[in-house]
Amino acid sequence: MTNPYLSIIIPAHNEERRLPQTLEQVVRFVGTQPFDSEILVVENASRDRTFEVGQDYASRHHPLVNVLHEDLPGKGRAVRKGMLAAKGAYRFFADADLSMPPTEIPRFIPPTIDIPIAIASREAPGAVRYNEPFYRHLTGRVFNTLIRMLVLPALHDTQCGFKMFRADAAEDLFRRQTLMGWSFDVELLYIASQRNYPILEIPIPWYFNPESKINVFRDSWRMFLDLLTIRSNGRMKRYD
Repeated sequence: MTNPYLSIIIPAHNEERRLPQTLEQVVRFVGTQPFDSEILVVENASRDRTFEVGQDYASRHHPLVNVLHEDLPGKGRAVRKGMLAAKGAYRFFADADLSMPPTEIPRFIPPTIDIPIAIASREAPGAVRYNEPFYRHLTGRVFNTLIRMLVLPALHDTQCGFKMFRADAAEDLFRRQTLMGWSFDVELLYIASQRNYPILEIPIPWYFNPESKINVFRDSWRMFLDLLTIRSNGRMKRYD
C-alpha cells in the first residue's frame, strides 16, 4: 500500500490490555469503507508488552496494520512520528481508549467535509458526553478557558484526542512542533491558526474512560506552563 486515502494513527503507551480490542474495532471500521486505509500504531517507552502485542496483531493484518516504535516518552512525540510516517491523503489520530467510536471518522473527511484540519469537540453544539464525572468536566472547562484566554480564543475543545489533518497540513505543522507532551495539540492548533489554516470543530458522542492516563492535578500544571511556552514562542516568531 503506497497511497492510502486515510491513515489512522494510534499512540500507544502501556496499552497491552486495551490495544487488541481497539485494533479490532478500527480494523472492522475500515473494512466497511470504500477507500484504502492504513493503521499505524506508535508505541513509545512502554513498560509492558504493548509493542509485542501490536506486532503480533500487525503480523496477522499486514499490510493494513503497522507498528512503529519510539524510544522516548510523550504522546505528542508518538503522534508526530505517526503523522510524518503516514502516507494517507487524510491523517487521523485517535486515542487508544476509543472514547469516540471510530464510526464517527467519516464525518471528518470528504465527501462529508473537505477542510485541512477537523477536530473532535465535546463542547460544540450537538456533542454528547457520557458518564463523565463532574470534577473532570470542571477541570477541563477551566483549562480550556485558559487556552482561550492565552492562545486560541476561537476554539472550545482543543484537548479531545481525535483530530484529522489533511496531508499537506500534517507535513507542514508537525515539522514545526516543539512540545512532545499532553499539550502538543494545543501547540499544533496554535501554529495552524498563525498560518491561517481553517479549523473546524465537529461535535461528537464521547464516552468517559475511567482508565485515562491524565493526572488532573499534576498534568494540568504542566499544561499551563506549556501554554505560556506556546504564547512566548508565538511572540518570538519561533514557529515561522
